[in-house]
Amino acid sequence: MAKSKDSFRNYASGPLLDRVFTTYKLMHTHQTVDFVNRKRIQFGSFSYKKMTIMEAVDMLDDLVDESDPDVDFPNSFHAFQTAEGIRKAHPDKDWFHLVGLLHDLGKILALWGEPQWAVVGDTFPVGCRPQASVVFRDSTFQDNPDLRDPRYSSSQAHLLIIAAQNSACTSPTADLRTSLCPGATMYLYQMMKFNKFSLPSEAFYMIRFHSFYPWHTGGDYRQLCSQQDLDMLPWVQEFNKFDLYTKCPDLPDVESLRPYYQGLIDKYCPGILSW
Repeated sequence: MAKSKDSFRNYASGPLLDRVFTTYKLMHTHQTVDFVNRKRIQFGSFSYKKMTIMEAVDMLDDLVDESDPDVDFPNSFHAFQTAEGIRKAHPDKDWFHLVGLLHDLGKILALWGEPQWAVVGDTFPVGCRPQASVVFRDSTFQDNPDLRDPRYSSSQAHLLIIAAQNSACTSPTADLRTSLCPGATMYLYQMMKFNKFSLPSEAFYMIRFHSFYPWHTGGDYRQLCSQQDLDMLPWVQEFNKFDLYTKCPDLPDVESLRPYYQGLIDKYCPGILSW
């Protein structure tokens, strides 16, 4: 039986709750401005590995996301579930189908030695006070050193400090592009830019911000938004419907789907890429 929509993202009870809480506790303790900057330097040159998109998808066979209360199966199946849900609802937008397949590929960092708390889960901007809709906010941030640092403990004080250093920022102003959001989504977004994926700007926004639940679903962090961020928000929310509600234990026949998605890969991001 399919789950009802209001039963997804249950962070109050469930068989996976202890695992999920532990992951978020570690995440909210150790993800800081310094940590994120160090990881951007470590992985930002995209010199770790050369491989194709489909090879990366296959790597997710070995990853079960410890932050997810809804699934306990490999992330590769979730990639195809999301993509197929989008394909069914938006048959004329093949680039959108591909985004569904790609969206969690940044989680391969957890297969290269990074702890899952550094990679998976809902993202939040480091260096500013966590807002109300951040998962487990009231019980997991007590030991985060940034919240004791006056530079980083207001709602947006850090943004103007780091704006000029952010290569994704086109002007020294505060918006979502100047936020340091750690994890798989930022890594994959930057990797796609580095490898010059020929996807529309909506696709890049979906990849970069689909895990930023406090923004696209919780309604928080609006003080960080530019008009472009707000214009793109409906696209991120549209993607989220498929990312979340296609999760089910009925796993897709991946082998039958590969030829279609390989065609999309060949169209938008072909060949051996830098990771």
